[in-house]
Amino acid sequence: METQLPSHRKIIHIDMDAFYASVEQRDNPDLRGKPLVVGGLPEGRGGVVATASYEARKFGIRSAMSSKQALQLCPHAIFVRPRFPAYKEASQHIREIFSRYTDLIEPLSLDEAYLDVTNDKLNIGSAIEIAKQIKQAIKDELHLTASAGVSINKFVAKIASDINKPDGLTFIGPSSIESFMEKLPVEKFHGVGKVTAQKMKNLGLHLGADLKRLTHDEIVRHFGKPGRFYYQIVRGIDDREVQPHRETKSSGAEDTFAYDLTTIEEMEIELDKIARLVVDRLERYNLKGRTVTIKIKYSDFKQITRNRSLLSPIADLGTISVIAKQLLAATDPENKKIRLLGISLSNFGDIPGKQSTHEPSLQLKLFKL
Repeated sequence: METQLPSHRKIIHIDMDAFYASVEQRDNPDLRGKPLVVGGLPEGRGGVVATASYEARKFGIRSAMSSKQALQLCPHAIFVRPRFPAYKEASQHIREIFSRYTDLIEPLSLDEAYLDVTNDKLNIGSAIEIAKQIKQAIKDELHLTASAGVSINKFVAKIASDINKPDGLTFIGPSSIESFMEKLPVEKFHGVGKVTAQKMKNLGLHLGADLKRLTHDEIVRHFGKPGRFYYQIVRGIDDREVQPHRETKSSGAEDTFAYDLTTIEEMEIELDKIARLVVDRLERYNLKGRTVTIKIKYSDFKQITRNRSLLSPIADLGTISVIAKQLLAATDPENKKIRLLGISLSNFGDIPGKQSTHEPSLQLKLFKL
């Protein structure tokens, strides 16, 4: 009897390099080679970095950082406001390039997506070759660079795309996945944020190999439901399919702070910053929602959510900020220590002009780089 070899999916994760900043530098030659920050202006209240050019990143500037802090790190940085129509136009062109090779495309945002090329349209057969061709087409047609990760599942492909940025291409094959995951620092695991990574380190879990030593029950006891996922992915197991028709359920952002917030004034300032990020995403995808939800995590890791639903859909900064602050006030935050705040908008319903279900999930978690 002939033994059949196991078949694997061929998954590519494409991630544009410093996308917003790269578009700005492409369109304005005066910005090329200079430290560029796209986001809120530093003189404005609550300005936040959306992205930074690689020249700016050398100074420690990162996404979700306050613009004032970015200016302190690099006083000669150039700040420009985002031009979402330009980014969306470029993103649509990139999506068209993807569609030449497969219809199984799962966008995560304007600048990244998963592609399943197990059976590609052009019968190329090699995911590595397809990734090379996609990167070259993006460079030739849009004068932008992308990094690609190639593997047999989404999780590993996502990590691979980040290894050799910018303009990188990394392949992690089936035989090397487990050894790769064992050597990976826990903070590099996609989906493990600063707080969870620190909790892991406090338990003596610094690398994937450390995490792998825990039994399924032990890892779930320490980390709850996410522990089930960690147990699988540290072994390179990820059966999630590329979902080209994933419906947008909510749009939100959250921030884990470098220090605990203890005053209402601090909390409200951070809520304003987070609300701006939420509104930016709503504008990009022409979304309005009826339910505003805030998420609060305290210093003892206790977590609560509070929400309010409205009769009419909203997407404006003022209303979202006010409701978020009212929801916060209702939790009696005085003398509390807060390590994380989040805002999301949901209950989009059947709204005229709402983006189709081909758009990505829009949850944005900050400081999980």
